[in-house]
Amino acid sequence: MEMVRHVYWDSFAQFRSFYKRVLNFGNEMMKGYWKVWIFQTFHGLVAIGSLVSFVVAMAFAYMYLFPTVPSVVRSYGISNSGSSNSSSSEEKCNVYEGSWIADESYPLYNASLCPFAERGFNCLANGREDRGYAKWRWKPKNCDIPRFDARKVLEGLRGKRVVFVGDSLSRTQWESLICLLMTGVEDKKSVYEVNGNKITKQIRFLSVRFTTFDLRMDFYRSVFLVQRASKPARAPKRVKSTLRIDRIDDISKEWIDSDILIFNSGHWWTPSKLFELGCYFQVGKSLKLGMPITTAFKKAMNAWASWVETSINTNRTSVFFRTFESSHWSGRHRHSCKVGQRPWLSSWGMDRSPVSDTIIKVVRKMAVPVTIMHVTPMGAFRSDGHVGIWSDNPSVPDCSHWCLPGVPDMWNEILLSYLLP
Repeated sequence: MEMVRHVYWDSFAQFRSFYKRVLNFGNEMMKGYWKVWIFQTFHGLVAIGSLVSFVVAMAFAYMYLFPTVPSVVRSYGISNSGSSNSSSSEEKCNVYEGSWIADESYPLYNASLCPFAERGFNCLANGREDRGYAKWRWKPKNCDIPRFDARKVLEGLRGKRVVFVGDSLSRTQWESLICLLMTGVEDKKSVYEVNGNKITKQIRFLSVRFTTFDLRMDFYRSVFLVQRASKPARAPKRVKSTLRIDRIDDISKEWIDSDILIFNSGHWWTPSKLFELGCYFQVGKSLKLGMPITTAFKKAMNAWASWVETSINTNRTSVFFRTFESSHWSGRHRHSCKVGQRPWLSSWGMDRSPVSDTIIKVVRKMAVPVTIMHVTPMGAFRSDGHVGIWSDNPSVPDCSHWCLPGVPDMWNEILLSYLLP
């Protein structure tokens, strides 16, 4: 650009000098013929016309020699490059920037025919009459998510171990993926929970095996990702237990031997799940009674990141972290749950979350590749997708969890777009 500036300035200087000479020549010519008014006027017009023609010609010549350099439009969203550390996000499609479009080919499965879908998430079986909420597909702005092909996915995952770690929203995604894959299995009895367990929230470990494809789908309940501990000696009376935010969960050794590892956390990092139950933070042997939840969550995320960097072989294991899933509680104390019948046209500010911001900041500083699944913005529009009163406990409305089939299916379609060509 510096060279272009010099060439342009030299050209302009030469043009200015030539312009002055033309004017001087015109003035002298006009002076020589001042006695003949008509002749003078004619030559004046000729001189002006010549000057205008010269300026236009020079302008076109400049545009030809020095065309405008197009501006580069950059997108700084989370790209689908497979690594949050990518330095060329502007060249990738941001699959999380888009909109929900109606699609009659959805839903992709019937939850009532999938033995691994919890009854509490099967809204249609629990009396929900409108079915439109299950007929929406996420469409990225500048690309497409590959259409789900159960047989192709099963072959691509043959011999793999897929592990989900987190809270009940992680379990929902786990159930969703199993139900999606079940549509491609001919012998349904070849798919089973290895311990014969019923899928419930009380069990900390669940594992479903697809025998024909030698595929394992595991779920570990670890809502905080770090260790829970009993009350320390000489702690104040209000302390019932602690969260050791500098230590990863003690079941983490079970997560290591995996091919695909998907984490989530955030919904339990609230006063009602912590302080009101007498659970406070601990670092080493020190009790941190005044530590804010946001600070504690960041420290816990750093402990998780350190564990991944030192314990996971990312040459073998693809690691993902899903951001905070939008909930749609309303009212003064956010205790009201009103489920609509179609996606919102506006996110109403729910496309941002401090929890998600912390996750993104921590992961971006990691020394190993971890893919951020930034689902917060896409879920912000889907107040219609929540369980609401159509759960196994209709007396307690639910605007946090999602119906199956529904929004979590789209998370899995995005997940599979990273994993399979």
